[in-house]
Amino acid sequence: MIHWLKALPTLITFAPLIGLVVLLLLPREKSGAHRVVGILGTLPSLGLALVMFGQFDALKQGMQWAQSIPWFSIPLASLNPQAPATALSFHYSMGVDGLSMPLVVLTCIVTTLAAVASAYVKQRTKAYYLLLLLLLIGMNGVFLATNFFLFFIFFEVTLVAAFFLIGIWGFLGREKAANHFLLYNGVGSGFLLFAMVGLLLMSGSLDYTNIQETAGQMAKQIHMLDGQTKSMIWLVFISLIIAFAIKLPMFPFHSWMLRVHVEAPTPVVMIHSGVLLKMGAYGLIRFGAGFFPGLMHKAAFVLALLGLVNILYGAILAFVETELKRVLAYSSVSHMGIVLFGLAAMNEVGLKGAIFQAVSHGLISALLFFIVGSLYERTKTTELNELGGLAKSMPVLSGLLLVGGLALLGLPGLSGFISEFMAFLGLFQAKPIVAAVGTLGLVLAAAYTLRAILKTTFGPLRERFADVVDAKGWEAGSLFVLVLLIVIIGIYPAVLAQPMDQTLEIILAGMGG
Repeated sequence: MIHWLKALPTLITFAPLIGLVVLLLLPREKSGAHRVVGILGTLPSLGLALVMFGQFDALKQGMQWAQSIPWFSIPLASLNPQAPATALSFHYSMGVDGLSMPLVVLTCIVTTLAAVASAYVKQRTKAYYLLLLLLLIGMNGVFLATNFFLFFIFFEVTLVAAFFLIGIWGFLGREKAANHFLLYNGVGSGFLLFAMVGLLLMSGSLDYTNIQETAGQMAKQIHMLDGQTKSMIWLVFISLIIAFAIKLPMFPFHSWMLRVHVEAPTPVVMIHSGVLLKMGAYGLIRFGAGFFPGLMHKAAFVLALLGLVNILYGAILAFVETELKRVLAYSSVSHMGIVLFGLAAMNEVGLKGAIFQAVSHGLISALLFFIVGSLYERTKTTELNELGGLAKSMPVLSGLLLVGGLALLGLPGLSGFISEFMAFLGLFQAKPIVAAVGTLGLVLAAAYTLRAILKTTFGPLRERFADVVDAKGWEAGSLFVLVLLIVIIGIYPAVLAQPMDQTLEIILAGMGG
């Protein structure tokens, strides 16, 4: 292996710093240069992520390209003067496995295409692209960190960057949306901080491997522990679940997400729906199932019921909505319920379905929100009652919208089908009644998706839309990239399934599966 590849997770995470430095040196009024540097600044991470994908050893267990460098330590005073001095040591630990690798590739692809879609951002472009690259650093760091303290820092970086991107460049209700985003996610960070302290007390370390060994063992033997320790373990576990339930989002913690999807600028919504929500799924699997497999097994039925609520609630409201962005927002709520279904199955096919759904929905939602943003730039509306007949004046955009909608409703041959199939198959094996009721959400998904597409693209063409320009050049090229990826996963799911096999084996072994 080439020597520099040993630091691949660090290089992927911090490569956007090159673009950040160049942007800082550019004059404020050079918006064209900002745009070029902003897009190019995402490419090193994308290229390195693709190298990582190509070099990843699907047969190897554990973290690959793992780094662990002593970072800092905190001395601890002892009550016994005869006892030797001790210290808590923190390490800069990075690595990648079959769970994080697909999400890193997803992050880099969606962020690069979001940077391309940012061509419609005209104001304060220097600050915008600086924050976009900072957000990319934070997201990659979340998925590549193997130390909980480092994970928490990157997690907070994403909150700060996203808050300003929503609050400054969004639509009329951007400030309320940004405040709701910060409030809910700030509460989630509070639960995450409590869990981090609890894990440190339980394990004496925040490295994932150490936590997995000690916390997992304590949770397995929880019936043998005293009441105080037992309560502490459950509190840490529940705090982790709540923190990532807010991020996913799980009902009833979803209202902030609806505001963000409607009010944030299109490229930010692409990243938010495509990547940031997936941090919730990642956290539930990595920390919930990975650290506390026994407790996750006990909570599986509750997770399945909450997933059912997400699926039906989001689908019903998406069906009655009359605004395109809100239809997609409620659709995201519904589809994140499928992630919960896969997780609640507690078997290999279900967990694969949860990860597939995270990656698949990331690509599909990025595609659909990119298209909706392009439609808005041309028509200045996303109200379904004001649209119609756009297939006549914009056949390319309308055709791509149809493909995205078919992927969303789970048409065979597209990524949405295989992810939903595996998640439901896994839950049918474990909890068939809940899974059977959940299939109503799939029927509703077909109904609200086709309704939205038909109202947008078919029917009589309104006179004011007769001369609108169809997608071409950079816009059409970016959309076709997303469509191609959706098709590849749909017809060759092994491209995602094989790398995650060994990682899921470790998680399932902890669950007794």
